Amino acid sequence: MAIHKTLLLTLAAAWLLPAWSAQPAPAVLTSPAILSAKAGGAVMLALAQAGPRLVAVGERGIVLLSDDNGNSWRQAPTPVQVSLVAVQFVTPRLGWAVGHLGVVLHTSDGGHTWRKQFDGLQAADSMARAASTPAEKRNAELMQADGPDKPFLDLYFADANNGYIAGAYNLLFRTGDGGRSWQPWQQHVPNAKNLHLYGVRAAGNALYLAGEQGSLFRSLDQGATFEALASPYKGSYFGLVAAPGGELVAFGLRGSAWWSGDQGRSWTPVETGLQQALTAGIVLADGRLALLSQGGEVLISGDHGRSFARQPGAQPLPSAALAQAADGALVVAGLRGVQRRALPNN
Repeated sequence: MAIHKTLLLTLAAAWLLPAWSAQPAPAVLTSPAILSAKAGGAVMLALAQAGPRLVAVGERGIVLLSDDNGNSWRQAPTPVQVSLVAVQFVTPRLGWAVGHLGVVLHTSDGGHTWRKQFDGLQAADSMARAASTPAEKRNAELMQADGPDKPFLDLYFADANNGYIAGAYNLLFRTGDGGRSWQPWQQHVPNAKNLHLYGVRAAGNALYLAGEQGSLFRSLDQGATFEALASPYKGSYFGLVAAPGGELVAFGLRGSAWWSGDQGRSWTPVETGLQQALTAGIVLADGRLALLSQGGEVLISGDHGRSFARQPGAQPLPSAALAQAADGALVVAGLRGVQRRALPNN
Protein backbone atom coordinates (compact mmCIF):
# COMPACT_ATOMS: atom_id res chain seq x y z
CA MET A 1 0.00 0.00 0.00
CA ALA A 2 1.68 3.21 -1.13
CA ILE A 3 1.55 6.41 0.90
CA HIS A 4 0.52 9.59 -0.88
CA LYS A 5 0.52 13.17 0.28
CA THR A 6 0.69 15.78 -2.44
CA LEU A 7 -0.01 19.37 -1.59
CA LEU A 8 -2.51 19.64 -4.41
CA LEU A 9 -4.36 16.44 -3.61
CA THR A 10 -4.77 15.86 0.12
CA LEU A 11 -2.21 17.93 2.07
CA ALA A 12 -2.92 15.86 5.12
CA ALA A 13 -1.83 12.35 4.34
CA ALA A 14 1.77 11.31 3.70
CA TRP A 15 4.15 12.38 0.96
CA LEU A 16 5.15 9.87 -1.69
CA LEU A 17 8.21 8.46 0.00
CA PRO A 18 11.21 6.62 -1.46
CA ALA A 19 12.28 3.25 -0.11
CA TRP A 20 15.51 3.47 1.89
CA SER A 21 17.74 0.59 2.84
CA ALA A 22 18.09 -0.03 6.56
CA GLN A 23 21.75 1.01 6.55
CA PRO A 24 23.21 3.50 6.40
CA ALA A 25 20.97 6.34 7.51
CA PRO A 26 19.91 8.57 4.59
CA ALA A 27 22.03 11.70 4.37
CA VAL A 28 18.94 13.89 4.86
CA LEU A 29 18.66 12.52 8.41
CA THR A 30 22.13 13.69 9.32
CA SER A 31 22.58 16.83 7.20
CA PRO A 32 21.39 20.22 8.50
CA ALA A 33 18.75 22.12 6.59
CA ILE A 34 20.19 24.54 4.05
CA LEU A 35 19.88 28.13 5.19
CA SER A 36 18.52 30.22 2.35
CA ALA A 37 17.25 33.75 1.79
CA LYS A 38 14.45 32.15 -0.23
CA ALA A 39 13.22 29.95 2.62
CA GLY A 40 10.24 32.24 3.18
CA GLY A 41 8.76 31.03 -0.09
CA ALA A 42 9.22 27.33 0.62
CA VAL A 43 6.35 24.86 0.95
CA MET A 44 5.25 25.12 4.58
CA LEU A 45 3.08 22.39 6.06
CA ALA A 46 2.35 23.21 9.71
CA LEU A 47 2.06 26.17 12.06
CA ALA A 48 2.09 26.65 15.82
CA GLN A 49 2.03 29.43 18.38
CA ALA A 50 4.98 29.63 20.78
CA GLY A 51 3.69 32.36 23.06
CA PRO A 52 3.48 35.46 20.84
CA ARG A 53 5.86 33.88 18.33
CA LEU A 54 4.66 31.95 15.28
CA VAL A 55 6.56 28.88 14.11
CA ALA A 56 6.14 27.34 10.64
CA VAL A 57 7.68 24.05 9.50
CA GLY A 58 7.86 22.52 6.05
CA GLU A 59 9.83 20.95 3.26
CA ARG A 60 13.52 20.03 3.52
CA GLY A 61 13.62 20.62 7.27
CA ILE A 62 12.84 24.32 6.95
CA VAL A 63 11.63 26.10 10.09
CA LEU A 64 10.53 29.75 10.00
CA LEU A 65 9.98 32.07 12.97
CA SER A 66 7.96 35.28 13.18
CA ASP A 67 7.91 37.72 16.08
CA ASP A 68 5.73 40.33 14.35
CA ASN A 69 2.47 38.38 13.90
CA GLY A 70 3.49 36.82 10.61
CA ASN A 71 4.47 40.01 8.79
CA SER A 72 8.06 38.84 8.41
CA TRP A 73 9.85 35.53 8.86
CA ARG A 74 13.38 34.30 9.47
CA GLN A 75 14.80 30.81 9.12
CA ALA A 76 16.00 28.80 12.11
CA PRO A 77 18.66 26.09 11.74
CA THR A 78 17.60 22.45 12.03
CA PRO A 79 19.66 19.23 11.94
CA VAL A 80 17.77 17.47 9.12
CA GLN A 81 16.68 17.97 5.52
CA VAL A 82 13.45 15.98 5.66
CA SER A 83 10.01 17.54 5.40
CA LEU A 84 8.34 18.44 8.68
CA VAL A 85 4.55 18.12 8.69
CA ALA A 86 3.35 18.87 12.24
CA VAL A 87 4.51 21.09 15.12
CA GLN A 88 3.30 21.84 18.65
CA PHE A 89 4.47 24.00 21.55
CA VAL A 90 3.37 23.36 25.14
CA THR A 91 5.09 26.50 26.46
CA PRO A 92 6.60 29.46 24.62
CA ARG A 93 9.96 27.65 24.76
CA LEU A 94 9.21 23.90 24.59
CA GLY A 95 8.11 22.47 21.25
CA TRP A 96 8.30 19.45 18.98
CA ALA A 97 8.05 18.87 15.23
CA VAL A 98 7.61 15.59 13.36
CA GLY A 99 7.84 14.52 9.77
CA HIS A 100 9.23 12.24 7.12
CA LEU A 101 11.55 9.31 7.82
CA GLY A 102 10.17 9.14 11.35
CA VAL A 103 11.87 12.35 12.45
CA VAL A 104 11.10 14.02 15.77
CA LEU A 105 12.77 17.36 16.50
CA HIS A 106 12.71 19.21 19.83
CA THR A 107 13.38 22.82 20.82
CA SER A 108 13.76 24.26 24.30
CA ASP A 109 14.35 27.87 23.27
CA GLY A 110 11.21 28.80 21.37
CA GLY A 111 12.36 27.43 18.03
CA HIS A 112 15.71 29.19 17.74
CA THR A 113 17.54 25.85 17.77
CA TRP A 114 16.40 22.25 17.27
CA ARG A 115 17.85 18.83 17.94
CA LYS A 116 16.79 15.43 16.67
CA GLN A 117 15.25 13.23 19.35
CA PHE A 118 14.08 10.29 17.25
CA ASP A 119 13.95 8.94 13.70
CA GLY A 120 12.67 5.97 11.73
CA LEU A 121 15.78 3.86 12.37
CA GLN A 122 15.38 4.30 16.11
CA ALA A 123 11.64 3.66 15.82
CA ALA A 124 12.27 0.29 14.17
CA ASP A 125 14.84 -0.67 16.79
CA SER A 126 12.48 0.40 19.57
CA MET A 127 9.73 -1.76 18.11
CA ALA A 128 12.09 -4.75 17.88
CA ARG A 129 13.15 -4.41 21.53
CA ALA A 130 9.56 -4.11 22.73
CA ALA A 131 8.10 -6.89 20.54
CA SER A 132 6.56 -9.67 22.62
CA THR A 133 4.23 -11.43 20.16
CA PRO A 134 4.89 -13.00 16.75
CA ALA A 135 2.89 -10.24 15.04
CA GLU A 136 4.83 -7.50 16.81
CA LYS A 137 8.12 -9.19 15.91
CA ARG A 138 7.11 -9.43 12.24
CA ASN A 139 6.14 -5.77 12.16
CA ALA A 140 9.43 -4.77 13.74
CA GLU A 141 11.39 -6.89 11.26
CA LEU A 142 9.55 -5.27 8.36
CA MET A 143 10.27 -1.81 9.78
CA GLN A 144 13.96 -2.62 10.10
CA ALA A 145 14.10 -4.09 6.59
CA ASP A 146 12.27 -1.14 5.02
CA GLY A 147 14.47 1.45 6.65
CA PRO A 148 13.19 4.87 7.80
CA ASP A 149 10.69 5.37 4.99
CA LYS A 150 7.56 5.95 7.09
CA PRO A 151 6.51 9.41 8.28
CA PHE A 152 5.05 10.66 11.49
CA LEU A 153 2.06 12.80 10.55
CA ASP A 154 0.85 14.36 13.79
CA LEU A 155 1.70 14.79 17.45
CA TYR A 156 0.02 15.72 20.69
CA PHE A 157 1.70 16.71 23.95
CA ALA A 158 -0.46 17.17 27.04
CA ASP A 159 2.42 18.86 28.89
CA ALA A 160 6.20 19.11 28.85
CA ASN A 161 6.63 15.38 29.51
CA ASN A 162 3.71 13.38 28.14
CA GLY A 163 3.11 13.11 24.42
CA TYR A 164 2.25 10.97 21.41
CA ILE A 165 3.45 10.83 17.82
CA ALA A 166 1.29 9.14 15.19
CA GLY A 167 1.87 8.26 11.57
CA ALA A 168 1.71 5.91 8.63
CA TYR A 169 0.75 2.25 8.97
CA ASN A 170 -0.60 2.68 12.51
CA LEU A 171 2.68 4.04 13.87
CA LEU A 172 2.11 5.34 17.38
CA PHE A 173 4.74 6.11 20.02
CA ARG A 174 4.41 7.51 23.52
CA THR A 175 6.81 9.44 25.76
CA GLY A 176 6.64 10.28 29.43
CA ASP A 177 9.94 12.14 29.63
CA GLY A 178 9.63 14.90 27.06
CA GLY A 179 10.85 12.79 24.16
CA ARG A 180 14.11 11.62 25.69
CA SER A 181 12.73 8.12 25.15
CA TRP A 182 9.82 6.81 23.08
CA GLN A 183 7.85 3.59 23.55
CA PRO A 184 5.94 1.82 20.77
CA TRP A 185 2.22 2.19 21.48
CA GLN A 186 0.48 0.85 18.37
CA GLN A 187 -0.29 -2.42 20.13
CA HIS A 188 -2.75 -0.43 22.27
CA VAL A 189 -4.84 0.53 19.22
CA PRO A 190 -7.26 -1.99 17.60
CA ASN A 191 -6.15 -1.06 14.08
CA ALA A 192 -5.93 -4.52 12.47
CA LYS A 193 -5.45 -3.13 8.95
CA ASN A 194 -2.60 -0.86 10.06
CA LEU A 195 -4.40 2.15 8.59
CA HIS A 196 -2.53 5.45 8.59
CA LEU A 197 -3.11 7.70 11.59
CA TYR A 198 -3.37 11.34 10.48
CA GLY A 199 -4.53 13.11 13.63
CA VAL A 200 -4.19 12.82 17.42
CA ARG A 201 -5.94 15.24 19.79
CA ALA A 202 -7.38 15.46 23.27
CA ALA A 203 -10.89 16.69 24.01
CA GLY A 204 -12.12 16.85 27.57
CA ASN A 205 -10.79 13.80 29.38
CA ALA A 206 -10.46 11.70 26.20
CA LEU A 207 -7.70 11.20 23.64
CA TYR A 208 -8.62 10.55 20.00
CA LEU A 209 -6.92 9.20 16.89
CA ALA A 210 -8.26 9.76 13.36
CA GLY A 211 -7.05 8.24 10.12
CA GLU A 212 -7.69 6.76 6.74
CA GLN A 213 -10.84 4.92 5.66
CA GLY A 214 -12.88 6.62 8.38
CA SER A 215 -10.90 5.17 11.26
CA LEU A 216 -11.54 6.72 14.68
CA PHE A 217 -10.18 5.58 18.04
CA ARG A 218 -10.72 6.87 21.58
CA SER A 219 -8.95 6.44 24.91
CA LEU A 220 -10.66 7.26 28.20
CA ASP A 221 -7.70 6.21 30.38
CA GLN A 222 -4.98 8.70 29.37
CA GLY A 223 -3.89 6.61 26.40
CA ALA A 224 -3.40 3.30 28.21
CA THR A 225 -5.95 1.65 25.90
CA PHE A 226 -7.84 2.72 22.79
CA GLU A 227 -11.16 1.51 21.42
CA ALA A 228 -12.48 1.77 17.88
CA LEU A 229 -15.40 4.16 17.43
CA ALA A 230 -18.25 3.61 15.01
CA SER A 231 -17.46 6.02 12.20
CA PRO A 232 -20.09 7.88 10.18
CA TYR A 233 -17.74 8.29 7.21
CA LYS A 234 -15.63 5.89 5.14
CA GLY A 235 -13.29 8.47 3.67
CA SER A 236 -10.11 9.60 5.37
CA TYR A 237 -10.10 11.98 8.31
CA PHE A 238 -7.15 14.36 8.18
CA GLY A 239 -7.51 15.96 11.58
CA LEU A 240 -9.46 16.73 14.71
CA VAL A 241 -10.25 19.96 16.53
CA ALA A 242 -11.81 20.19 19.98
CA ALA A 243 -13.94 23.06 21.26
CA PRO A 244 -13.24 24.43 24.76
CA GLY A 245 -16.28 22.54 26.06
CA GLY A 246 -14.99 19.18 24.80
CA GLU A 247 -17.06 19.01 21.62
CA LEU A 248 -15.13 17.39 18.79
CA VAL A 249 -14.98 17.95 15.02
CA ALA A 250 -13.36 15.37 12.74
CA PHE A 251 -12.59 16.63 9.23
CA GLY A 252 -11.09 15.29 6.03
CA LEU A 253 -11.69 14.44 2.41
CA ARG A 254 -14.19 16.21 0.12
CA GLY A 255 -15.01 18.92 2.64
CA SER A 256 -16.36 16.36 5.09
CA ALA A 257 -16.72 17.32 8.74
CA TRP A 258 -18.56 15.58 11.57
CA TRP A 259 -19.46 16.88 15.04
CA SER A 260 -19.74 14.97 18.30
CA GLY A 261 -20.83 16.27 21.67
CA ASP A 262 -20.73 12.92 23.47
CA GLN A 263 -17.10 11.80 23.17
CA GLY A 264 -17.55 10.20 19.78
CA ARG A 265 -20.49 7.96 20.65
CA SER A 266 -22.57 9.67 17.95
CA TRP A 267 -21.76 12.02 15.09
CA THR A 268 -23.69 14.70 13.23
CA PRO A 269 -22.67 15.81 9.72
CA VAL A 270 -21.49 19.41 9.42
CA GLU A 271 -22.40 21.22 6.20
CA THR A 272 -19.30 22.97 4.89
CA GLY A 273 -20.38 23.69 1.32
CA LEU A 274 -16.97 22.51 0.12
CA GLN A 275 -15.77 19.62 -2.01
CA GLN A 276 -12.09 20.19 -1.31
CA ALA A 277 -10.31 18.41 1.51
CA LEU A 278 -10.17 20.10 4.89
CA THR A 279 -6.55 20.21 6.00
CA ALA A 280 -6.40 22.00 9.36
CA GLY A 281 -8.51 23.03 12.33
CA ILE A 282 -7.74 25.34 15.27
CA VAL A 283 -9.38 26.96 18.28
CA LEU A 284 -9.31 30.75 18.04
CA ALA A 285 -8.47 33.01 20.98
CA ASP A 286 -12.16 33.82 21.50
CA GLY A 287 -13.16 30.13 21.60
CA ARG A 288 -14.52 29.90 18.07
CA LEU A 289 -13.32 27.08 15.82
CA ALA A 290 -11.75 27.52 12.39
CA LEU A 291 -11.24 25.03 9.58
CA LEU A 292 -9.01 25.44 6.53
CA SER A 293 -9.56 23.84 3.13
CA GLN A 294 -6.95 22.65 0.69
CA GLY A 295 -7.91 25.54 -1.56
CA GLY A 296 -7.42 28.19 1.12
CA GLU A 297 -11.03 28.66 2.25
CA VAL A 298 -11.51 29.43 5.95
CA LEU A 299 -14.67 28.38 7.79
CA ILE A 300 -15.57 29.70 11.25
CA SER A 301 -17.88 28.20 13.88
CA GLY A 302 -19.37 30.16 16.74
CA ASP A 303 -21.44 27.27 18.11
CA HIS A 304 -18.73 24.84 19.24
CA GLY A 305 -18.43 23.19 15.83
CA ARG A 306 -22.06 22.37 15.09
CA SER A 307 -22.03 24.67 12.05
CA PHE A 308 -19.44 26.62 10.08
CA ALA A 309 -19.67 29.72 7.88
CA ARG A 310 -17.31 30.28 4.99
CA GLN A 311 -15.36 33.52 5.27
CA PRO A 312 -15.47 35.85 2.24
CA GLY A 313 -12.59 37.21 0.22
CA ALA A 314 -10.15 34.29 0.32
CA GLN A 315 -7.69 34.09 -2.55
CA PRO A 316 -7.31 30.57 -3.99
CA LEU A 317 -4.13 29.22 -2.43
CA PRO A 318 -3.03 25.58 -1.95
CA SER A 319 -3.05 25.48 1.84
CA ALA A 320 -1.97 23.08 4.55
CA ALA A 321 -1.97 24.81 7.94
CA LEU A 322 -3.68 27.52 9.94
CA ALA A 323 -2.77 29.54 13.05
CA GLN A 324 -3.81 32.74 14.76
CA ALA A 325 -1.31 35.51 15.41
CA ALA A 326 -1.18 37.41 18.69
CA ASP A 327 -2.85 40.41 17.03
CA GLY A 328 -5.82 38.25 16.01
CA ALA A 329 -5.01 37.82 12.32
CA LEU A 330 -5.07 34.40 10.71
CA VAL A 331 -1.90 32.95 9.23
CA VAL A 332 -2.09 30.36 6.45
CA ALA A 333 0.77 28.13 5.32
CA GLY A 334 1.01 26.15 2.12
CA LEU A 335 2.53 25.85 -1.31
CA ARG A 336 3.59 29.51 -1.45
CA GLY A 337 5.01 29.93 2.03
CA VAL A 338 3.13 31.73 4.81
CA GLN A 339 0.57 34.53 4.46
CA ARG A 340 -1.49 36.70 6.83
CA ARG A 341 -5.24 37.02 6.49
CA ALA A 342 -7.70 39.26 8.31
CA LEU A 343 -10.13 37.55 10.66
CA PRO A 344 -13.73 38.84 10.63
CA ASN A 345 -15.16 39.69 14.04
CA ASN A 346 -18.26 37.58 13.53
